[in-house]
Amino acid sequence: MRHSLAPLLRATVGTVALAALWAPAGSPAAAALPAPEAPGITFGQRYHAIQHGGIVRAANVSITCRTTPGAPSCSAAQTGGRGKNGDFDMFYVDVDDDPNTYNSSQAEVRLPAGSRVTYARLYWGGNLRVGEQKPPEDNNRVLIAEPGGAYKELLADTVIGHRVADGADAFQASADVTKLVRESGPGLYTVAQVNVAAGKSAAGAWGGWTLVVAYENPAEPLRDIALWDGFAPLKSRGAQEMRLRNLRFPANAKGIAGFVAYNGDRGTTGDSFTMTDGQDKSVTLSNPANPANDVLNSTISDPAAPPARVPSYAHTLGYDSDVFDLTDQLPRTGDQMTFRLHSQRDTAWTGVLFAAVDTQR
Repeated sequence: MRHSLAPLLRATVGTVALAALWAPAGSPAAAALPAPEAPGITFGQRYHAIQHGGIVRAANVSITCRTTPGAPSCSAAQTGGRGKNGDFDMFYVDVDDDPNTYNSSQAEVRLPAGSRVTYARLYWGGNLRVGEQKPPEDNNRVLIAEPGGAYKELLADTVIGHRVADGADAFQASADVTKLVRESGPGLYTVAQVNVAAGKSAAGAWGGWTLVVAYENPAEPLRDIALWDGFAPLKSRGAQEMRLRNLRFPANAKGIAGFVAYNGDRGTTGDSFTMTDGQDKSVTLSNPANPANDVLNSTISDPAAPPARVPSYAHTLGYDSDVFDLTDQLPRTGDQMTFRLHSQRDTAWTGVLFAAVDTQR
């Protein structure tokens, strides 16, 4: 089956093209043009700030398993059991009551009191070819609803990564949603119509979205905040790095770092997320949800109490959006650090890297 997004958008009441609303004055027509695509996108810095505050993210999947005869238990996998997306017949997550959407999920943006959003970007992506082939022309748009709000059409505002390789037809798109999140504040955001394919194949189905939000808050420490994005297969590349230079982090600095990746399989070891400081001290990052040698293990994880998600699967079957705590990892002062996401065996794709680390003037 071929679910094209266009007729669904026309039927959705109250849909507004956010990209057109936020386009520079005098250029509304340009905002409606499809974002260009490229097989790969070199990672580059999307946002950087030194401010009192930090970075948070909300994330969820758009597709999950369903129970079929002779297959592993879907419910056992969703609650944290083993298995991978290629083992299952995969179908859409759809939590809203809108008959015009075929996938939708929710996640909470949790901001400390007194915070002001300085930047927010939504990333979405997945596999277009599984039991069905989805049309790539729908990669550049999704629906988004703020807490208590109605769906609005959101168009990608940057080059879309789109590559056919390793039995998959993979993509990632993104758009600036700073205005929406700044005006709407914390709460449950809903994202629908992520262009991912359902079914079963050796490559497996996967897909989801992550909303990354940078904020300033005078009650929090001064931090160096960085967001990088791109689109690259880890299998051929081996690793993706993010380098932060000209830092001034103090001894025992605290902070967080995280990434978004696609098609990581739980139990396929040999992948890691490491941090190297300016004195070449390398630390392999891990947490209870992410073993040091299997961080691409289909989880949406946080170092503290996790924000709400609907649904809230412990095993996301091919989608990773993980945050790691850097407390006790920076005992000495420094002026640079490198984060490195590495894979030896997983046929995974990386899309986003971010960090927020204590600094000083």
